[in-house]
Amino acid sequence: MKDMPHRRRLSHLGARGAARMVDVSSKPTTEREALAKGRVVMQRSTLDIVRKGNAKKGDVLSVARIAGIMAAKRTHELIPLCHPLALSEVAIELTPDAKLPGIEVRARAKVAGQTGVEMEALTAVAVACLTIYDMVKAVERGVRIEGIRLIEKTGGRSGHYRAKE
Repeated sequence: MKDMPHRRRLSHLGARGAARMVDVSSKPTTEREALAKGRVVMQRSTLDIVRKGNAKKGDVLSVARIAGIMAAKRTHELIPLCHPLALSEVAIELTPDAKLPGIEVRARAKVAGQTGVEMEALTAVAVACLTIYDMVKAVERGVRIEGIRLIEKTGGRSGHYRAKE
């Protein structure tokens, strides 16, 4: 298969194809921010339990928010080639949505650093979603986690990115 002219190489592969951690030492420190989102789809009755805050395991949304923040801070321990980052902010937004029905999860991560925070934002969303599942599985096993993706990122050499909706 011919390489497409617009195709870039994978940064985590060395010249011989071996996995490697990218050397960011020569990159300037810049403000970087990433926003990711996902959703947890459930039955309306399960969503009502979450909204009322009376799930057997406790306040689902508070626990999911803390879990997402903790996960973002530990991304480098979970994703093998990620750099450890001194995050300046991680914010988790959990929005119940009767139309799904379910919870929309958004995570924003910020850093002043030499590499981006996309993985931290995505990890925060994934773990917040998994935490919601864990906390409601006693009521409903058919809960679905869907649509985890990067929505926007700013900073760094590649500049601004915004996903098409």
